Amino acid sequence: MTISERIFERLAQLSMTQKEFSEKTGILPSTISEWKKNKTNPSSEKIMPICEAIGVTPEWLLSGIDPAGSRDESRDYYTVKKDTDMGKLIAYYNMLNPAFRERMLGYAEAYASLKEDNVVTHYKKRKLK
Repeated sequence: MTISERIFERLAQLSMTQKEFSEKTGILPSTISEWKKNKTNPSSEKIMPICEAIGVTPEWLLSGIDPAGSRDESRDYYTVKKDTDMGKLIAYYNMLNPAFRERMLGYAEAYASLKEDNVVTHYKKRKLK
């Protein structure tokens, strides 16, 4: 089975139309129709948006192999532009050694657990000292 055949099989399972798929991925409907008509495959830069839209892993889409429940909700795949804050954060994280990565995650968890008003109050208290 080809990549495009797996895409259309998955669309059928999800009862998702080609139009809905196009809207979720940002891929032109004519391109999607071309895949179906000529049984051609999408280019590599379209793989992650496709996987995100139809809830599969790149491994499954490319090979048809579904490793140990890879389509369950235990894995998330994101497409992030490098020049965004999130892209920069990921790049910095990837430069760190494991100990600093763990530390960075700890900071993120601590900040995420604070309510926004607590952060502002805490900041104001420190500024007054």
